Amino acid sequence: MKSARPRVDDYFGDWKQREALVQEMIPVIGRLFSQRNVGVYIYGRPVHNRSVTFIMKSHRFVRQVERNEMSEFETHPILMAMAELDLWHARIDLGKLTVRFMELDAKNPGAVSPAVFVRRELSYLDGVRKRPSDHSTDVVLYGFGRIGRLCARLLLERTSTGEDMRLKAIVVRPGVEGDLVKRANLFTADSVHGAFQGTLRVDEENNSLIANGNVIKVIYANSPDEIDYTRYGIDNALVIDNTGKWRDEAGLSQHLQSKGVSKVLLTAPGKGELKNIVYGINDDLIEPGDKIVTAASCTTNAVVPVLKVIQDEFGIERGHIETVHAYTNDQNLIDNYHKGARRGRGAAMNMVLTETGAARAAVKAIPELSGKLTANAIRVPVPNVSMAIMNLTLGRETTRDELNEFLRDIALHSNLQNQISYTQSEDAVSSDFVGTREASIVDSIATVAGGNNCVLYLWYDNEFGYCAQVVRTVYKMAGILYRHYPREEAAA
Repeated sequence: MKSARPRVDDYFGDWKQREALVQEMIPVIGRLFSQRNVGVYIYGRPVHNRSVTFIMKSHRFVRQVERNEMSEFETHPILMAMAELDLWHARIDLGKLTVRFMELDAKNPGAVSPAVFVRRELSYLDGVRKRPSDHSTDVVLYGFGRIGRLCARLLLERTSTGEDMRLKAIVVRPGVEGDLVKRANLFTADSVHGAFQGTLRVDEENNSLIANGNVIKVIYANSPDEIDYTRYGIDNALVIDNTGKWRDEAGLSQHLQSKGVSKVLLTAPGKGELKNIVYGINDDLIEPGDKIVTAASCTTNAVVPVLKVIQDEFGIERGHIETVHAYTNDQNLIDNYHKGARRGRGAAMNMVLTETGAARAAVKAIPELSGKLTANAIRVPVPNVSMAIMNLTLGRETTRDELNEFLRDIALHSNLQNQISYTQSEDAVSSDFVGTREASIVDSIATVAGGNNCVLYLWYDNEFGYCAQVVRTVYKMAGILYRHYPREEAAA
């Protein structure tokens, strides 16, 4: 009988074996992505262009949260079988494919080999070379601040064969001498998110940044009407406006007057009749003919997916959302004048009570919650990662265990796995969630429930997690649709 707790020296031997397997897997994953545009995931987490330890930690995450024994010993043969197929332009969840094989093998051990299983399970992808889009989309970042730089990282990370989408240009206001180098330095070294995991060259002669081989033109302009993008070989571009300068249709339409632009996405809540999109919830509202779309706010993207699934399963009679939000560059470093109430006080020294439009924005995405939500915000002295505390009165009674189990299942097995994550760590703090790609993470340890009342605590990286949602929306606007496994889930 196998010991339930192996000796300490066995732990190290086991680790080295699993490490060696991952080292064999990395070049296979890399070739699938760079040569065939096949992204490999482990329960929604992309593992292409990742380190050995990241991939091993992704396996451990599945074992802890999914409560199974999936390890590198199981995923390795499944991946090698995938590599033997003629797979192209797809997004495949290796973790879920492996768990499916483990479930079948547990019922009838040895009846089917990994190779036969994978060939059968992925038969609808094998040999299908149709691209996810019939053309490549040029992308322009209008603005290169916190959101712009992180969106650039994500767009570059997703560029595999370069056939579907390319970041072609960045637009910024005219700067001082050495501006290009300064902007490059801000991009490659980030105090919160760390170093850019790629290569960057500065081509001052041509006013360009060359990131991972992608030539990105840096255009200096004060307004959209100064730019002719076709001069730079850019046409039918999708502009991501991350300046927040214009939030209505009239203002954002200025981009459409620039030669070479076809669509605009705003990285802030829009005003008027503009579609405020929370990817995963109402992105089906995006139509091919839409010229201007907004990606709502970081807080809206964090709370709406959880509100939606709670509304669908339990019903919501009323609720209040309190966001404990990291400070932003809209605030002052030290006390100084600010047109907004309280925001003039030093951000690094104070908790600042302020307003949020999260409740109004949530209702735009979930109309059935109209008149049922209120919201407020407290800015706190941390540079990134925020928390939404949702105090809800439900349509029926529930328990803490039922609520947590429901949200865990949503995070692991629904088509919202990229919007909702789940943690059961008793020692989790805000900095643990820097760099998370999900729109929010349910802190199950903190969940309170009794009768028809509950309090949910959601962590969210208000920078990176939000940018991941923005980029997913960009792909949807561009009409880039990947085939995926499992079929009912999208690995965006």
